[in-house]
Amino acid sequence: MKVGIGLPTTVPGATGEQVIEWAKRADAAGFSSLGTIDRIVYSNYEPLVALSAAGAVTGRIGLVTTILIAPSRASAAILAKEAATVHALSGGRLVLGMAPGGREDDFAAAGVTFEDRGRRFDQMLDEMKRLWAGEERGTAGGVGPDVSGNPPQIVVGGQVDAAFRRAAKYGDGYIMGASPPENLPTAIEKLEAAWAAEGREGRPRTMSLAYFSLDDDPDAEVRRSIGAYYAFAGEYAEMLMAAAAKGEEDVRERVRAFDAVGCDELIMCPTSSDPGEVDRLAAAVL
Repeated sequence: MKVGIGLPTTVPGATGEQVIEWAKRADAAGFSSLGTIDRIVYSNYEPLVALSAAGAVTGRIGLVTTILIAPSRASAAILAKEAATVHALSGGRLVLGMAPGGREDDFAAAGVTFEDRGRRFDQMLDEMKRLWAGEERGTAGGVGPDVSGNPPQIVVGGQVDAAFRRAAKYGDGYIMGASPPENLPTAIEKLEAAWAAEGREGRPRTMSLAYFSLDDDPDAEVRRSIGAYYAFAGEYAEMLMAAAAKGEEDVRERVRAFDAVGCDELIMCPTSSDPGEVDRLAAAVL
């Protein structure tokens, strides 16, 4: 199993200098990917912009949105062009993880409708795939740089049946949110069934997220970061804080557990913006 690491783009107070240094250290340490998570109504860094900056200071590591709330963006064409740009400028390193999202205030702030986000997500996935394949628009040709020979991979997140259908129809795989490793086998079973129903060949990619802290006071860091980001979620936020891997042995066990249930790549999401966490995680699991 590959082990990636999230950028601290949603950690309160994270500076641009810390995010860039984090990316450099993760690339040098040997992590498989850098991940970003997404909100509109929150003081985080925008995922694709952050990954573009990270791509400019790294040369090897993958760039993954884990995930991006696609239907909160008003235009599939603009999102397709942004993603293709990051992919082309980074030498083909982008994996675009997307999901429909679930917070009405994100959609209200973005000026798009919430109730029909699932339908629009399907339309966006279809349109983005066609644009990356070279579909022309207007008299000037295609949208964005030509990535038709090597488009960004797509992984789809979500828990409902439609998520697995979308992953099989439009994507290269599925990404599970911050859930216990024992939940992944059921998701893989649903993914593989949807994959077969679509007549897809090969094996879909399976990814997941897990939060971690190797700080001197991990409980405080987890509450400061996860508690703030998921403050709207009540009991779910408390569950995430309790489930975060805290300390070296807990982190190692979490990685072993996801490996054992068939995860292809695990993105370890930080709760601190201290770039020293990159080094500590690398020493623990790489």
